[in-house]
Amino acid sequence: MSAQQTIHVGGEWRAAVSGATREIIDPADATVFAVVAEGGTEDTDAAIAAARTAFDQGEWPRTPVAERAALLRRVAELLQRDREEIGLLESRDAGKTLEEGRVDVDCVSDAFRYFADLVMNESGGRVVDAGSPDIHSVVVHEPVGVCALITPWNYPLLQASWKIAPALAAGNTFVIKPSEITPLTTVALIELLVEAGLPVGVANIVTGAGDPVGARLAEHPDVDLVSFTGGLSSGTKVMRTAADSVKKVALELGGKNPNVVFADACGTEEGFDTAVDQALNAAFIHSGQVCSAGSRLIIEESLRERFVGELARRAEKIRLGRGTEKGVECGPLVSRQQLAKTEEYVASALAEGAVLRAGGARPEGEGYEGYFYRPTVLDQCHRDMRVVREEIFGPVLTVETFRTEDEAVALANDTEYGLAGAVWTADPGRARRVAGRLRHGTVWINDFHPYLPQAEWGGFGKSGIGRELGPAGLAEYREAKHIYQNLAPRPVRWFAG
Repeated sequence: MSAQQTIHVGGEWRAAVSGATREIIDPADATVFAVVAEGGTEDTDAAIAAARTAFDQGEWPRTPVAERAALLRRVAELLQRDREEIGLLESRDAGKTLEEGRVDVDCVSDAFRYFADLVMNESGGRVVDAGSPDIHSVVVHEPVGVCALITPWNYPLLQASWKIAPALAAGNTFVIKPSEITPLTTVALIELLVEAGLPVGVANIVTGAGDPVGARLAEHPDVDLVSFTGGLSSGTKVMRTAADSVKKVALELGGKNPNVVFADACGTEEGFDTAVDQALNAAFIHSGQVCSAGSRLIIEESLRERFVGELARRAEKIRLGRGTEKGVECGPLVSRQQLAKTEEYVASALAEGAVLRAGGARPEGEGYEGYFYRPTVLDQCHRDMRVVREEIFGPVLTVETFRTEDEAVALANDTEYGLAGAVWTADPGRARRVAGRLRHGTVWINDFHPYLPQAEWGGFGKSGIGRELGPAGLAEYREAKHIYQNLAPRPVRWFAG
C-alpha cells in the first residue's frame, strides 16, 4: 500500500477516486510527515456498497460467535505485537506522549478482548414465559447491519476500537471515517483486521473530511446505524441528517466536566498532595484534549488560596515538548486551529475578569515551533464566562468556589453537558450523596479519568445519546427480535365463517 492509498473498500486499498490527497501535519513542529488519500462522495458510496454486500450476502453476520470472538482476540494479539510502532504513530499523529500512545494501544487490546469475552458468555436468547406449554417464545439479538463509524482526532485509535470491536462482535459490517487530522492509526488498525482474517467487505475505511464523507455516511439510506464521537455542532448535524432515513444514532459529544474538591479531602498532607496531583492530571493530560477532562475545578472556598497556589506552581513546571522525547509530560495541541481556539478562550476569560495564575501563553524558544500552549490556570471564574460554559479542548483549567454541599452540586450540574465529573472528600456519606446527585454519565470518587471496558461510557444532556463499552455498548450494535413459536397450532375461530 502506498502512502496515498489509505481508502480500503471491499478488500482493496486504493487512492481517492478524485486523486485528491491530504498532508498530515506533525503538531510538534508543524511539518508534513505523511500524505493520505482525501476521499469524497464516490469513495464513500463505494465503501457503503461493499459493506452492504458483505452484510446481505457475506458470511460475517452468520459466522458463529466463537469464531467472531477468536478473530477479535487475534486482533488484540496483533496490536500487542505492533505496540511500539503503533504507539509511536499515535504519538506523532496526535501529539501525545509516547507513553500515552503505548497505553492507548493496551486499552484498545483490552476493548477487543472484552467484547470477545462478552459475546462468548451470552446465552442463546432470553426465553419469555408465554403462559402455555404449547408456546416457545424467545428474544434474540441480531446485528443492526451496515454501521457508519465516525471518530475524533484526540484519541483516534481508542475511539475507533470502542466502535469497531462491538460492531464486529455483534456481526455487523462497517465503514469508518477517522478524523482527517489524525487518520494514521485507524488505517493501521484496518490493516490488522485484514491480517487477522476478517472477510472481504466487512471493514472499510474512507479517509477524508467530515463534509463530504461524514455527511454522506449520515444520509445514505443503506447505512443502518451511525455512531459519532466529536463536537456538539457536528453531532447535531449528524443526528438531523440521519433522521431522514430513520437510522439508529449513537452520539458522544464531549463534556464540560467538574472536579469538585471538599476541604476535608485535604485534611492531611498526603490528601492535599493527592488532590492537587489529580487535579493536574484531570485538566492537563494530553494537553486537555480529552472529552472527560476535568477542566472545571470547583473547590471549597476555605481551601482555595492554598490549593490553587500549589496547583499553579506545579502547572508552571509541567515539561512540554515532542511526545517522543524523554522527560516530556505534555505534548502540543493537535493543530493550528486548536491552538488559536485555545488562545481566544483565554483572552475572553481575562476580558471577563478571570485571574491568570499559570500559563496563558505559548512557550518560547527552540523546540516549540509546533502548536504548544502552556498549561493554564484561571482563578476567580464564574458560571457566566464562556470559558466555564463551553468545551475548549485545550490545557485550560478554570477555578470556581463554593461554601456548601448544595452549592457545590448546583455548580457541578450547571452545564448543558453531562459526560463525567468527580468528587473529592474524606466523608463516605458525602461522597455517596454528591455522586448520586451529579447528572453525569461517569462519576469518580477520589479519582479522575480511569474507565473500564466492562462499564458503560456516555453522557447526560448534550453530551450525547447512547452508550459505548459495557453490555450497553454491545447493545447499540444490535436489534432485538422476538420469535414466537406455536408448537400446537389450532383454529382460532374468531370469525364464524
